[in-house]
Amino acid sequence: MPSTAPTPHGDIAALYLDHHGWLQGWLRRKLGHAGDAADLAQDTFVRLLDAPEHSAEKQGGWQLREPRAYLTLVAKRLVANLHRRRSLEQAYLEALALMPELLAPSPEHQAIILETLQQLEAVLDGLPAPVRAAFLLAQLEGMAYADIASRLQCSERTVKRYMAQAMARCIVLMP
Repeated sequence: MPSTAPTPHGDIAALYLDHHGWLQGWLRRKLGHAGDAADLAQDTFVRLLDAPEHSAEKQGGWQLREPRAYLTLVAKRLVANLHRRRSLEQAYLEALALMPELLAPSPEHQAIILETLQQLEAVLDGLPAPVRAAFLLAQLEGMAYADIASRLQCSERTVKRYMAQAMARCIVLMP
């Protein structure tokens, strides 16, 4: 006999049925693009399925007190990620446009580079701004720690601490 107790996935299905159309409309107004809105609305519910507190292993069901507020919060984060990803992609494409055609990477290499940049951006996103700045100055500009310290108006020891923090995050979060 099937159980009548709610399951987390059953609750998400009900949440999806009740609020997906509203969320997609909200995203369409915010983004001005129906395709992006549909993708992000879907991604919002996928995030709910992936959330540990809503996993299938949890006994019984779960309920959101303010489902639209929660869905909006998750969707806003996804919108921010979309804008960051597009901004990064645009900056990369602009840099490619400035390269002589003979030196430009192949389309396959461009895709790999862009994916790597997006992964790096996601890793660095959670770092405090000075830590991220120190890491980028060292890795992309090739600056010495003393020069970074001067630029960031901090001690060289602080720059070393920033770099250790950034490297540790890269090791933990890179696939």
